Amino acid sequence: MDAQLVRSHLAEVLARIRAAEQRYGRPAGSVGLVAVTKRQPAAAIRAAYLAGQRAFGENYVQEALAKQDELADLDIEWHFIGRIQANKTRQIAERFAWVHSLCDARHAQRLDAQRPAALAPLQVCIQVNTSGEASKEGLAPEAVGELLDACAGLEHLSVRGLMTLPAPAQDLAEQRRPLGALRDVRDRLATPGQPLDTLSMGMSDDLEAAIAEGATLVRIGTAVFGPRPV
Repeated sequence: MDAQLVRSHLAEVLARIRAAEQRYGRPAGSVGLVAVTKRQPAAAIRAAYLAGQRAFGENYVQEALAKQDELADLDIEWHFIGRIQANKTRQIAERFAWVHSLCDARHAQRLDAQRPAALAPLQVCIQVNTSGEASKEGLAPEAVGELLDACAGLEHLSVRGLMTLPAPAQDLAEQRRPLGALRDVRDRLATPGQPLDTLSMGMSDDLEAAIAEGATLVRIGTAVFGPRPV
């Protein structure tokens, strides 16, 4: 996809987000966009950056590191949204600002220990499996509180909220059900000291449902960049 198409599609996605905010009574600007760049070339990321996008999400550490090196002249906010592997936690801790996919206390401890002291705390979302799919990563809703407790003393991590990757659905009501379940988990566990102000949910096909249910970050790839290169 060329730079002009990236700019055009990015503008269309941002318009969808703003329209959904208005439709569902959300404050203007309350939903942020993480542009998902899995398998997309660095040139596409640069095009989106030049169009105003700053937050980009990557699924694979090695792929992300190569792009980060190529785009080191840009002040990109890098989000890791893929499955965390223990042998990659140091690279994640050192090279990303956000992690959306935490679901293991041991990974939390490694990320905390490996986060450089000179950097701001790593912003973290706990991944929750709200659809009950055995093939999906994420904690059962009833297990989230235990991981929150395990993270409480980690000074180099800041647990900002929750993330989910629900099963695909075509009907708006069906889309909203697992997304609303994530909001319910947040509402049950949030405290004044840990408000869990971030809900990372919603992709190209269900971002309106996610915004209706309280998303603060939507993770959009295809609608911005087109199909992933094979």
